[in-house]
Amino acid sequence: MYKKLIAGVLAGSLALTLFSFKSESERYFEIAKNLDVFATLFKEVNTYYVDEVPPSKLVRTGIDAMLKSLDPYTNYIPEDDIEDFRTMTTGQYGGIGALIGSRDNKIVVQMPYENSPAHKAGLVIGDEITKIDGVNVSSKTTSEVSKLLKGQANSVVKLEVRSYGQSKPRTVELTRANIMVDNVPYYGMIDNEIGYFQLSGFTVDASKEVRTAVQKLKEQGAKKIIFDLRDNPGGLLHEAVNISNLFVDKGSDIVSTKGKVKEWNKTYKALDEPLDKEVPMVILTSSRSASASEIVAGVMQDYDRAVLVGERTFGKGLVQATRPLSYNSQLKVTTAKYYIPSGRSIQAIDYKHRNEDGSAGKIPDSLKVAHKTAGGRIVYDGGGVSPDVEVTRKAYSEIARTIAMKGYFFEYANKYRAENPTIPSAKQFKLTDADYQKFIAFLDNKDVNYTTKVERELEELTEQAKDGKHLDDIKIELDAIKKKVSHNKSNDLMRFRAEIQEMLEAEIASRYYLQKGYIESSFDDDPDILMAKRVLSNQQEYASYLKVK
Repeated sequence: MYKKLIAGVLAGSLALTLFSFKSESERYFEIAKNLDVFATLFKEVNTYYVDEVPPSKLVRTGIDAMLKSLDPYTNYIPEDDIEDFRTMTTGQYGGIGALIGSRDNKIVVQMPYENSPAHKAGLVIGDEITKIDGVNVSSKTTSEVSKLLKGQANSVVKLEVRSYGQSKPRTVELTRANIMVDNVPYYGMIDNEIGYFQLSGFTVDASKEVRTAVQKLKEQGAKKIIFDLRDNPGGLLHEAVNISNLFVDKGSDIVSTKGKVKEWNKTYKALDEPLDKEVPMVILTSSRSASASEIVAGVMQDYDRAVLVGERTFGKGLVQATRPLSYNSQLKVTTAKYYIPSGRSIQAIDYKHRNEDGSAGKIPDSLKVAHKTAGGRIVYDGGGVSPDVEVTRKAYSEIARTIAMKGYFFEYANKYRAENPTIPSAKQFKLTDADYQKFIAFLDNKDVNYTTKVERELEELTEQAKDGKHLDDIKIELDAIKKKVSHNKSNDLMRFRAEIQEMLEAEIASRYYLQKGYIESSFDDDPDILMAKRVLSNQQEYASYLKVK
């Protein structure tokens, strides 16, 4: 059977290359030859290897390794994973509408979506799920539990749930629904003039959600807008085009794609009249803003339509398409690079020319080319989209990171919610001195041990001195420095109170107002938002960023 397949491939390739160059026929021969080698090798291993080899696992390993040598975005999607892939691209699935995770080897609700079956049934952040339809989930992974929770809309699922402070679980019966994960999880007013909305994805209808958010903000009195694209990983290309179209002139070039298959090359234009091309706008970006979010940010920069505030974006200038394979599987393959209106590609990683160790390096500065925005500002390709106003994300203290990583913010917020039925709005909520002292008391019997960066470096220096037999010469000085920098948990809890309290207030606000509460709690201490407010509040400063310097 396999030889017939090879013969067919060869016959097809000969027919296709009858009037082509010799190198093309040689290429098809190489494909056929290597397929034959792979098939015979697999057969021999399967027959003679000392242990039993699962065929599907072995082939999957080979496929994954092969695609990994290309780029991280070319992936094989087996039939079992198609549903998850569909959820990623559409934002829709049948389920209870809750984000779950693992904490202390327990499956817990991390965020129920507003008005979802989970939310309506009274599930709250921190609830532990112990059983699903009678199946104990204590030994299952988050992915396995997620699959148990998903199912056809209108089907019933029974959960055993233990809430904070309860010794026994209770049974909760939910009716699954078609869940649509919002691309715009939040929009609202920051002050009397500045509106804010967050775009977290580019699945189906993302542009409609952005249009609605902007319209609603203007109805609420917004004269200036902050558009948050931070940590947005991207998604559907046409949604990026449609969102850009909301803010630039009809007929404007948005993005061009260029790849091996010339027939697929295309320039996408703004086909509709814009929703608003005048409202002053700041776009927030981060190092994890990628792909479609970089197209939108880049288009706004190239047309001098908005001021970009934050960090340089990730630098993913590649386009993927899905191709059907046998047995209901699919291939997601990189087919092209995209170019934004100034003509620049923002692709930052060179997957084609790899280092000697096989790793992919960044495109060197010497190969980056200068381009110009519509107003003549200089912008560069080959490294993501650089913000007009750079804001470095603050580095949190070791103690704040330790408390967060060990889940103590999460745990205390559950405790606070159980003891306090209500709080003010998320924008107004602040912990008092007495509240903060209660949190310190909560941490008394917790493991908050950590090592600071300076302490780690001193340990390294001590080991180096020991190896070089110089420790006795500097031991007194080292001990004195260690004594000075030795951290004290109680002191650090007060020294870094501001950032610890910010993180704790956001966590607590989410217990009462879900995702909206978490977002609104950050308005008064988020460095990017504070900078965006400053830029928008000064018309001259805003205009200066959009002019040639």
